[in-house]
Amino acid sequence: MLIRIKNAQAVLHPSVDIPYSNLKLRLANILLEQKFIDKIEKRHNKTKKSIKLSLKYKNKKSLIQGLRRISKPGKRTYIPAKNIRMPRGGQGIVILSTPKGLMTGSEAREKNLGGEVICEVY
Repeated sequence: MLIRIKNAQAVLHPSVDIPYSNLKLRLANILLEQKFIDKIEKRHNKTKKSIKLSLKYKNKKSLIQGLRRISKPGKRTYIPAKNIRMPRGGQGIVILSTPKGLMTGSEAREKNLGGEVICEVY
């Protein structure tokens, strides 16, 4: 999902289609809440579901300057609540998978929840 978004923004596409999953939908909702994307549209036809994300640009530059996956299948990265830091001096967000579901780093710190670091967005 993250690579599809990066590739679409590299060539200034107005939107990107992503195969549907509940995890991707929650991740997209977090990006929408943090105002990194414009709109989410759930689509489905007879055989497959997808998510259409409308991307945001300002002066032909994407609002998402960088997306970086932290936890990978070969090396999972877990972090306790007290060690959660904001990337780029507070300019970005960290997205974690906690026992209470997917949430941003600041929400997890408020609720004193640690978890697996999925990605950082700045």
